[in-house]
Amino acid sequence: MMQHKFKYLVASVIALVALDQWTKYLIDQNLDYNYTTRVGEGFTVIPNFLRITHLRNRGAGLGLFQEQLGFFIVVTILALIAFIVLARSIDYKKMFFYSFGVTLLIGGTIGNFIDRLFRHDNAVIDWIDVYLFGFNFWVFNIADIALTVGIIAFGLDVFFFEPKRKREGDADANVV
Repeated sequence: MMQHKFKYLVASVIALVALDQWTKYLIDQNLDYNYTTRVGEGFTVIPNFLRITHLRNRGAGLGLFQEQLGFFIVVTILALIAFIVLARSIDYKKMFFYSFGVTLLIGGTIGNFIDRLFRHDNAVIDWIDVYLFGFNFWVFNIADIALTVGIIAFGLDVFFFEPKRKREGDADANVV
């Protein structure tokens, strides 16, 4: 039974990373990027809501820590180790949000790590540009979506579902 859980985890991570890398490849091959202005070509999908563009981010979210590849390698390896340790406890039936969150965190981390290690400029390709209520969010990608949803799912489990599981476990332990 335990092996089945890890097969699902591995298959899900591979699918997520493949989707992330495929979309980045399509953007890289089909939309020009100007290294001088750091602005990419793009087009509007839904006016005042969604644009597809080609940007390169050599930093973290919101462009923090630009050009700090060594820092990103160390932090990413430490994060992957932590996520893999957390993955030892996955149980998609009993702890869905926890397991789903950890799966997305691993896949999203690997997706952006591949960009940093193997793209000639060590930059992550960001391409989804969202406008909401007149605010232009930062540009992101599939791996970023996975990381964000993964953090939310993991947080929901830790703060809401895990305490409930513990209470139910304590109640079961008190029954003689």
